[in-house]
Amino acid sequence: MSQSLQDDYIKKESIYGAQNYSPLSVVLEKGEGAYLWDVDGNKYLDMVSAYSAVSHGHSHPELVKTLQDQSSKLAITSRAFYTEPFADFLEFLSKISGFESILAMNTGAEAVETAIKAARRWGYFTKGIPDNKAEIIVADGNFHGRTTTIVGFSSDDAYKKGFGPFGDGFITAKFCWSDCSIQDSIDSFSSKINKNTCAILVEPIQGEAGIRVPDYGWLQELRKLCDKENILLILDEIQSGLGRTGKLFAHDHEDIKPDGLILGKALGGAMLPISAFLSSKEVMNHFNSGSHGSTFGGNPLASKVAKRALELLYEDSLIENSFTLGEYFKSSLQSIDNKIIKEVRGKGLWIGMELNDSELNAKDLCMMLLNEGLLCKETHKTVIRFAPPLMISKKEIDWAIKKITKVIRSV
Repeated sequence: MSQSLQDDYIKKESIYGAQNYSPLSVVLEKGEGAYLWDVDGNKYLDMVSAYSAVSHGHSHPELVKTLQDQSSKLAITSRAFYTEPFADFLEFLSKISGFESILAMNTGAEAVETAIKAARRWGYFTKGIPDNKAEIIVADGNFHGRTTTIVGFSSDDAYKKGFGPFGDGFITAKFCWSDCSIQDSIDSFSSKINKNTCAILVEPIQGEAGIRVPDYGWLQELRKLCDKENILLILDEIQSGLGRTGKLFAHDHEDIKPDGLILGKALGGAMLPISAFLSSKEVMNHFNSGSHGSTFGGNPLASKVAKRALELLYEDSLIENSFTLGEYFKSSLQSIDNKIIKEVRGKGLWIGMELNDSELNAKDLCMMLLNEGLLCKETHKTVIRFAPPLMISKKEIDWAIKKITKVIRSV
């Protein structure tokens, strides 16, 4: 296919699609394992994984078969009925996560909204907060989705501009990052707590902000603070969960358990959107018939695929592979000697390379890496994210390191 035809597809998206994304100039056609191909047959190693959604690799044969088999039987019913795939999915996720109760939705943002509603009901009906006074404390630099409620408590003006007015009930504290120590962050959260506080909602590692990894012990101190003040600790692990950081969940690195856990992305096995909010019976029992729901949430097709995707995390040793190759990948990137690199950080196969200020930004480098056969994505102009599928091999990582080194040293 000629470049003019590639340009034609790009032009069509530009003409008929809303301009709410800024894609790299490549038209992708198919994927398999850790690779993607464009319409001209050029092959690329995927270092984006649809923002952690493609943990199992593209078109995993077992997931494709599961999708085909279930779609030929039953794809969707109303939640007015019970189904075998949904029941089995709930049971399996509960057993591996240790959470008693699960509410399934479709997208990550929907699961965050569910967590907010659950926290508020718990605050009103269990803690006794006066009606319409509940407050949730969030962290600066957060990214939890794109609904008007969620962008309303973002600290990034670009996400909020032109979308107000926003609702009350969210207070911002300092994330443990850069020159903000664990104690400074905990003091910030503590100072925001009052009699109407029902929850703290944070990402254990901030993804969209640039793979910001807080100091070890921060989550443990947040857990202690929530226990002391009788408030819920809710963790958004839509990107960091399900093996991405080398553990089943990112909070497992600190051996704590939150009161609520938000999952999405990789839960659908890179096949279908499905998300979930996990919590205790004490929290979840405040939902009653008609208080919350979703037409597609927990549909048989997505549930069947999600259960198989969870099983494959173990059968394919994806969690262990993420831990081992993640450490190798990070240390290899850290060993690249070039003044343009400010820092390399991350956990598992979720790594951010932050650049020093220069005329060349992260998107420029992503374009250069594209020309070398690597698909990468920048965030906030200064950080390149490396998040390959968790099934990637050491050989493929070595190839990627050579290409990244080549591009960095050519600057």
